[in-house]
Amino acid sequence: MARVFYHVTWRPLSRLLYAVTSEKKTAENLLSLYGPISVLLLLIMWACGLILGFGLLQYAAGSGLYVDEGTAGLADDLYVSGTNFFTLGLGDVYPRTLLARILTVAEAGIGFGFLALIIGYLPALTRSFSHRELNILMLDERAGSPATASEMIRRNLIGGSMDRLKRLLAEWESWSAELFDSHLSYPFLAYFRSQHYNQSWLGALTTILDTSALVCSTTEGELECQAWMTFAIARHTLVDLAIVFGVPPARTPAERLSPAALAKLTDLLTVSGLRLRSPSAADGLLSEFRSMYEPYVLSLAKYFYLDTPMWISEEGGRDNWEATAWDKGPGRTHTHPGHHF
Repeated sequence: MARVFYHVTWRPLSRLLYAVTSEKKTAENLLSLYGPISVLLLLIMWACGLILGFGLLQYAAGSGLYVDEGTAGLADDLYVSGTNFFTLGLGDVYPRTLLARILTVAEAGIGFGFLALIIGYLPALTRSFSHRELNILMLDERAGSPATASEMIRRNLIGGSMDRLKRLLAEWESWSAELFDSHLSYPFLAYFRSQHYNQSWLGALTTILDTSALVCSTTEGELECQAWMTFAIARHTLVDLAIVFGVPPARTPAERLSPAALAKLTDLLTVSGLRLRSPSAADGLLSEFRSMYEPYVLSLAKYFYLDTPMWISEEGGRDNWEATAWDKGPGRTHTHPGHHF
């Protein structure tokens, strides 16, 4: 039921919003409401389905109910099903036959259990969403806004030391595994938008994949090992989510990395002092890594109406923590750690 609900509602609603709304931020704000509202609607749909199901069972059992006037019908069966499900115990309509009494007791038990599940269900969703967003918010200072592979490398290969970047990739290996577990268990969490329009779970996952793929294809040594493990679980998460949402990989991926951008990324790694592969070998490996995940990134971005992050940050951009609603000044004027690379 949940799969059908999201399949029927998401695509038409998202297309309609982008068709009638000219400003992207407005459409993003409206789509951000879809996630939490959809969970409430889904709970209502489940409750109505159970009430309808037990009402039809009462009707199929011969409407064995006592009513004040006349004979019980389908409307009475649905009414008593609702009172049983929410354990109201009004007593104006009550079961007369043995089968009707069994159905009444069974529905009251299921209704009570349903309410108990909701009490434990919503906090679990909130906890999973909050934990996902915590790391995404921290990408603001670690990889820019929006996050890019170039800024992640620039800001975390400080002084030529790989310790910070290695530790960061290890943290995102764990984050990717947690995203895999939570979003496959509760797929509708993927519809919950991040706090800022230029951040998203897909953008964060793509940035991690970009960085890991670049490190794996161009460097040799200890950092390469951690980058490969991070890439493996992040790619696993991405592909399985595409399967869950029925989104096939894009057949004609857009070119996200130009030769000039690749040269800038290579320069960042070169001046860091890492041991690099030959350019010909690195280019071939990078193309192979990119073919493993970029088609899924592009198709999921199209499905969720999310921006695909770039490899290189725009010149003069500013992070979210630097901007306010009152400060509309120029772009970045300070120096982040690692900018001397």
